[in-house]
Amino acid sequence: MSKKRDAAPQGMIEALEDQADADAVRVFRDRLASGEEELIPEEFVRRLVDGETTVKVWREFRSFTTEELAEKAGVSMSELLAIESGERAGSLETVKKIAAALNLTVDDLA
Repeated sequence: MSKKRDAAPQGMIEALEDQADADAVRVFRDRLASGEEELIPEEFVRRLVDGETTVKVWREFRSFTTEELAEKAGVSMSELLAIESGERAGSLETVKKIAAALNLTVDDLA
């Protein structure tokens, strides 16, 4: 009899987990449709996973040259290049400016 009791709660847990997954997918699709989320092509994801600097990957995904991003963010080319090469992390203020220029959050660049 204890096996039967254990089976019912496990089935309920699985059903709740399935519902939570379905809800998460629905929320993501709604956010995607409203422009709050975006899909990133695999090539860019792979570059991020492989450890390429996030600023460079996002800049190229957004189709900016280094000159365009530096100007739009209001940072010097040398500072942007140092951040993209991994030579420097950049100050929080600089990262905020770059994130805003790329239409991202600071967390997206972390």
